[in-house]
Amino acid sequence: MRRFILLSIGLIISVVAFSQEAIWEGERLISPEVNENQTVTFRLYAPQADQVEVTGDFLPKIVKGSSPIKIENPARNNLVRNEDGLWEYTTPPLSPELYNYSFLVDGVKCLDPNNVFVVRDVASLTNLFLIKGEASNLYAVNAVPHGSLTKEWYYSVTLDTYRRMTIYTPPGYQKGEDAYPVLYLLHGMGGDEDAWITLGRAVQIIDNLIAEGRAKPMLIVMPNGNVSQEAAPGESSLGFQQPNFNLPKTMEGSMEKSFPDIVEYIEANYRVLNGKENRAIAGLSMGGFHSLYISLNYPELFNYVGLFSAATFPGKGNESPIYKDIEGKLKMQFRNPPKLYWVGIGKTDFLYQANVDFRSLLDKEGLSYTYYESEGGHTWRNWRIYLSLFLPQLFR
Repeated sequence: MRRFILLSIGLIISVVAFSQEAIWEGERLISPEVNENQTVTFRLYAPQADQVEVTGDFLPKIVKGSSPIKIENPARNNLVRNEDGLWEYTTPPLSPELYNYSFLVDGVKCLDPNNVFVVRDVASLTNLFLIKGEASNLYAVNAVPHGSLTKEWYYSVTLDTYRRMTIYTPPGYQKGEDAYPVLYLLHGMGGDEDAWITLGRAVQIIDNLIAEGRAKPMLIVMPNGNVSQEAAPGESSLGFQQPNFNLPKTMEGSMEKSFPDIVEYIEANYRVLNGKENRAIAGLSMGGFHSLYISLNYPELFNYVGLFSAATFPGKGNESPIYKDIEGKLKMQFRNPPKLYWVGIGKTDFLYQANVDFRSLLDKEGLSYTYYESEGGHTWRNWRIYLSLFLPQLFR
């Protein structure tokens, strides 16, 4: 018995010592370090490595391919090794923004072990850091009233299955009696109902805009746009299934057909204002495609439509009636036109030409819309900007 007690004490001491070692190890190395002059220093202890690089969206983009297929990848910069095996690199001054990055150690991509702030984009994990300033203030958690998030399961009659969505309610919703308008905000291909709150900083953006008086208090409903998924990877009955970019039933009409189920559920279970004038829909890439065709096929539902780097035309061989007669449906939608029809695209986005063609169709029909063209391509940096510009124009 005495021997068992001594062994147990020894194990406890070992665990505590290990924990303390981990704590002190973390304190010795700061990475990334945001310096006062807005440069950023990355550090990695890797004494056995032959090469360490950093890559991320703070670096210039390398564009490969030609229109309509263009692939953008950030450049890579080498870290320099000192005699102790510590690798280090300091950037030039960076503009205020939320950035992501990762390391490549002898060509193998890995996270920064000294930075616990990590996000998932489909199947890729990257670290985050923020350069504070006026342009990035909307992405920060500031001392303002905060809204709440709910992960809500609902039953889709059209799809005959339970599915999950994320719902933002504005500050004061829980204790108040007011009813609010609703923005339905859709993610891109391979994303899910978590994408806009993690990668898009939608909660921080709307909290800050409401606090500044620049946006109306509203609900934001973020459904899962992959009809073959119940919920985000690891959050459904499929268990820890790896995220997949090429899911079935993404742009073949099922999401558009089933969308009224979401609207009906929200209006039956939340304090929201009904009517077209109190509903908006917007999305990025595939979500922009869904927003376009949902608003086309249900023109009585939405008075505000946002297409962020949207795919605009269905692929060849897609015979769904949802995508037929786009010109006729546009004319019908614009007989009682949306108060705001907003189109945003980056100059180097691989969907740029598709957006040019779609705007040509709108112009040919004499349909009014708002157009915003940004630098860069198919990136979350652009989609956060688009959301920040779109929200203040809603429900006015």
